[in-house]
Amino acid sequence: MKEAIITRIVSNRYTVFFDGEFHIAIAMGKLRLGNKPTVGDRVQVEFTEEKWVIQAVLERKNQLIRPLVSNIDQALIVMSSKEPDFSYTLVDRLIFLISLEFIEPIIVVSKADLASSELISEITAEYKDHGYQLILTGKNLPTQPLEAILNGRLSVLAGQSGVGKSSILNRINEDLELNTQEISKALGRGRHTTRHNQLYPIAGGWLADTPGFSSLDFSSVSAQEMAQTIPDFKPYHGECRYRDCLHLKEPGCKIKEKVESNEISSRRYQHYVDCVALIKEESR
Repeated sequence: MKEAIITRIVSNRYTVFFDGEFHIAIAMGKLRLGNKPTVGDRVQVEFTEEKWVIQAVLERKNQLIRPLVSNIDQALIVMSSKEPDFSYTLVDRLIFLISLEFIEPIIVVSKADLASSELISEITAEYKDHGYQLILTGKNLPTQPLEAILNGRLSVLAGQSGVGKSSILNRINEDLELNTQEISKALGRGRHTTRHNQLYPIAGGWLADTPGFSSLDFSSVSAQEMAQTIPDFKPYHGECRYRDCLHLKEPGCKIKEKVESNEISSRRYQHYVDCVALIKEESR
């Protein structure tokens, strides 16, 4: 019996990695019906009847539903500085959803070489100055900072189409040969270029470049849980007058106090307020 990690699933064929090699495996029928294996799962495999068979799925530390990936250490939120323009709203909404799963969000700005110094300064002030890891990538910028955070960790790559996710991977490891396409000038957005939910070995770690992550679904989100998991709010957890404070109009709210003193980003706070309204609207 070997312990392996699932790196790709196409139909009922599972690509697993162990002992430095990739193998194709199938899953026991009871697994496909019950605790169905997903990309990122640690599994036990056994060679029987001339094929590798997944016998058990080991306990998961977390799991995202969209994209369907397990055991994630961090989520790299990739947002381009231009084409398409940097979206603080999308980045913050991804931060909120990722933090709900107790996964660390890391902001990666692609095409930073095309951005003005003013925009880079503004993004830095909005995220790095508020405690988030921020990495700038581009054609003329070093890849070492990104490689360092990928090493030894399973990362999810998040962001809308056309922001340069696949290009970032190819710049670190040209052997990946991921499909990339130029931005459509007419549409102002990129076409989906990633076909399979899979993990890539890169910089000593694993990275998932997955379709569909730009779909932001707050329909099953609890506003109370979101209020407690947003990284900007966590240092002040329990300091509001009311334990179930949603940081909206309640008196004695420590979060609103910190927003007014600029210790919490007013932009991200407003995005939080917008998301709470969205949650309430969708729950009607």
